[in-house]
Amino acid sequence: MTTASAPDDIPGVEMKDEAYGALRASAALWAGTSVLITDRRGRVLLQRVPYRPTCLLPGGAVDKGESPARGAARELEEELGVAATVTRGLAVDWVSPVGRAAPPALRFPGELLHVFDGGVWGDDRIAAVRPAPGEIEGIEFAEPAALPSLMSPGDARRVLSALRARINGAGPVLLEDGLPIAPTVLDRVGVLRTARARHHLPFHAGPVPAGLTVRQSWVWAFAPDGRVLLLLEPDTGAPCLPGGTTEPEDGGDPLATAVRECREEAAAELGKTRYLGYLSDASGPCARVRYAAVLASLGEAAADPATGQTYVRILATPEQALEFFDWGPSEAAEQLAAAHRGRAALGIPEAVHPQPVTEVVRPTTW
Repeated sequence: MTTASAPDDIPGVEMKDEAYGALRASAALWAGTSVLITDRRGRVLLQRVPYRPTCLLPGGAVDKGESPARGAARELEEELGVAATVTRGLAVDWVSPVGRAAPPALRFPGELLHVFDGGVWGDDRIAAVRPAPGEIEGIEFAEPAALPSLMSPGDARRVLSALRARINGAGPVLLEDGLPIAPTVLDRVGVLRTARARHHLPFHAGPVPAGLTVRQSWVWAFAPDGRVLLLLEPDTGAPCLPGGTTEPEDGGDPLATAVRECREEAAAELGKTRYLGYLSDASGPCARVRYAAVLASLGEAAADPATGQTYVRILATPEQALEFFDWGPSEAAEQLAAAHRGRAALGIPEAVHPQPVTEVVRPTTW
């Protein structure tokens, strides 16, 4: 038999099967698989292994005749003693021959490495992990911003890209040496490369008690499709809800603070508002108020007078928004429930989730 010429061959030339097979084998790559797992705070599960100075995701080489998804499930069971079915891909990374520090004797030809979503694990499932003796020294959960200090550079890039793809909700992404070939706004700004502030503050769905100072006022600002406005610092990728610190000009009115800050930070004008409650901060002590509001319009982006920086404005579902923060599992869930109650009271539908995050770059009125 003969086979049509390979793409790089002269058009019209036919090759014998043996020659064509040899040609393709000469360009063959390794195949690898890994699983990205987070805890309820959004920290990434890493393995410590005796044969490398850096940490790894669970995973390894794909066996002959094995699919990457089956290989990922097998590796989870072999390395962590956890039986799981892996069905959702996050990324496929082409690791170039120079993209991995491999000993020359390995003759590393490059690798196609699949990253699968292992989901969010609760305390019970984490407690059930049984690291393979002699192969896995232990596990730890790491803040995403700490990955570059714990993993090899290529591995850290790949995991952060996969994390952003999971948040973005647009499906698997294609990477080259850990970087997406079609970067989203989350990649461009570098979301999760800066340590998230740890704000595990209890939420109270009621009025601020007399005598407790209101220090800040923040807004869940809902677009008509049920998504909320988030602001990203352009230099660090750090996120925040629109809002900020009370000023004398606000006359002691937290809602006035919220309206002013939304205008200054995001050129955002609010419509109807609804009070949600407050976070109690014992370090002050003080209260940090939360509102839900209708997002009426966004003007031309401008520098925030308080910081001098022009925030990147994105729309995300409320569930996606929580993945940008470390608010604590129960605290975040309570605030999310309050935000949805406020959304419903304002007559705004629930957003389809997941869906891709959208950057707002032009003035928009709803």
